Amino acid sequence: MLAALGSLAAALWAGLRLRTVLLGAFAFLFIADFLKRRRPKNYPPGPWSLPFIGSFCQLGFEQPHLKLQQLVKKYGNLLSLQFGDLNLVTVTGLPLIKEVLVHQEQNFLNRPMTPIRKHVSKNNGVIMSSGLNWKEQRRFVLTTLRNFGLGKKSLEERIQEEVHHLTEAIKEEKGHPFDPHFKINNAVSNIICSVTFGERFEYEDSRFKELLKWLDEIMYMETSMQCQLYNIFPWIMKFLPGHHQTVFRNWEKLKLFIYCMIEEHRRDWNPAEMRDFIDAYLNEMAKNSGNAASSFHEENLISSTLDLFLAGTETTSTTLRWALLYLAINPEIQEKVQAEIDRVIGASQQPSTADRERLPYTNAVIHEVQRMANILPLNLPREVSADTTVAGYFLPKGTILTTNLTALHRDPAEWATPDTFNPEYFLEKGQFKKRESFLPFSLGKRACPGEHLARTELFIFFTSLLQKFTFRPPKNEKLSLQFRMGLTISPVKHRLCAIPRGDAAE
Repeated sequence: MLAALGSLAAALWAGLRLRTVLLGAFAFLFIADFLKRRRPKNYPPGPWSLPFIGSFCQLGFEQPHLKLQQLVKKYGNLLSLQFGDLNLVTVTGLPLIKEVLVHQEQNFLNRPMTPIRKHVSKNNGVIMSSGLNWKEQRRFVLTTLRNFGLGKKSLEERIQEEVHHLTEAIKEEKGHPFDPHFKINNAVSNIICSVTFGERFEYEDSRFKELLKWLDEIMYMETSMQCQLYNIFPWIMKFLPGHHQTVFRNWEKLKLFIYCMIEEHRRDWNPAEMRDFIDAYLNEMAKNSGNAASSFHEENLISSTLDLFLAGTETTSTTLRWALLYLAINPEIQEKVQAEIDRVIGASQQPSTADRERLPYTNAVIHEVQRMANILPLNLPREVSADTTVAGYFLPKGTILTTNLTALHRDPAEWATPDTFNPEYFLEKGQFKKRESFLPFSLGKRACPGEHLARTELFIFFTSLLQKFTFRPPKNEKLSLQFRMGLTISPVKHRLCAIPRGDAAE
């Protein structure tokens, strides 16, 4: 009896000690988290945040860029948020955006290295790298793109050739409802593929279809709750299933595809004959083969090629999809675009960038699509590289900075009816008018390096499609401007009817 009571007492004591230890550990972590997230003196204001997870409750995952605007109204144009260990400040308003991206850009050139980015690419590539690596890779990419036609007639001719393939593929739909998503993705992607890989891919190529599907899943899933939780608790989330695991698998599949393309190039590589970006990069690697500190190595080749493929596919194709959707919903604007094209170019001449100045209304519509679609609502993030003061507030080194393009492109002081599709914002006395508060490609040294290519593609693809087709909603279907949140904002799945212009009046 006494032995049994003794065992019970020992068990109770052990249980109490375990509970005490657990409570003590939790209290310690809670206090440590509280002390770690204490705001520095004169830090930008922001909402309260929960222990460990921070400000997720205030933003959520459905429409964080829209919920953010409510916080800006409450806390001001420099707003601080907390996401786990990540300290984030959002900058709103053109004067402050120019302050950080132009006047003090030397302190905001780096990209943050979140756990997901560290897992996927480390400090490689062009888009998310920093420091000397970024400078060397960016310089090489820009030089190589110019060598292979960026800003030259040769690249414009590639775009015009691809437009022909796309219009033929759309004609095959015979005016019936179809989802334009992957046809447009494939067409736009073929432009950068011709530069990076030296080849284009047919729209029915099953391997390339799979590639575009992996890319689309990454764009959608990387902002999901599981991926954001991975950024906060990577040591736990790496053992759990979820979208983050799909994102990692898809990145590995994309890297394997690029690696196979590189191996194909190596087999018949001729340094005296540069066919494409991969050849040029292999040549640069050969030049730096004896330099252990060189940033030109295979990992950077894979990452830089992937960056070109991603940037050269996703943003332009998503903007084009929005453009066709907006015009199908606004047929009177579509008619005005087509009337201008018919008057200036006609039905048979192929559009080129030389026509842009003669098509001010068409150009204004493209810009208005970019403003309304707002596909990168908070721009790409920056990281503060040295303790900095902005508008009287202290931003410590390591703070992540985002620029609020949503507020800029929907500012009622700049755009009288910001939520209405209105190309007249970009017109003055019938001529195209630039707007300072229009920054879809960002500002400064880290502005989009492919801006010229994107503008060329958007103009030629858009003008050519409107020259050949009238886009309408399918019969008895109502089109929606609802969006899918991801790394970019894209239209929800929808179908369009592309009526050949000769048949449009029937």
